[in-house]
Amino acid sequence: MTKIRCPWAGDDPLYVAYHDQEWGVPVHDDRRLFEFLVLEGAQAGLSWITILRKREAYRAAFDQFDPEAVARYDEARVSDLLANPGVVRNRLKIASAVANARAFLDVQAEFGSFDAFLWRFVAGEPILNAWSSMAQVPASTPLSLELSRELARRGFKFVGPTICYAFMQAVGMVNDHLVGCFRHGTSESS
Repeated sequence: MTKIRCPWAGDDPLYVAYHDQEWGVPVHDDRRLFEFLVLEGAQAGLSWITILRKREAYRAAFDQFDPEAVARYDEARVSDLLANPGVVRNRLKIASAVANARAFLDVQAEFGSFDAFLWRFVAGEPILNAWSSMAQVPASTPLSLELSRELARRGFKFVGPTICYAFMQAVGMVNDHLVGCFRHGTSESS
């Protein structure tokens, strides 16, 4: 029997695996949360499949998304990243990853973990929406605007409400799998 998926997953094996195993699954590991924060910022203006195809190169280039390592990047390291064809070579996006690592560490120091800070926006439980078509899924919500404003206030960059909503979907704070999708209502990877 064929699994019914959200139409955005298409038939690209990388996209299908991401849809089936990651998107909408709650993430509570700080390093993975930092990874998604960097990748969602890098995706701004690009397709998500472009970022998925560069993900392994990003992991190598950004020290496996260790925020302590990334926070120490200097101008020479930023220049190296700008020359790396495996990542999106945009100075603002790369600089935002460094700034975000520093802000991320500040949040960890204040809350004990980024996870503890982040998941309080949804009272620790994923929001399960019941969209029947992709046209109903919003690009941003009042909650993503609230998260965006709080992150920006804390010094994060590339965290507008649309990026924050995509981040919330990616890390499972929001489950926006369509009601006809086999992943709707599930919070575990398949």
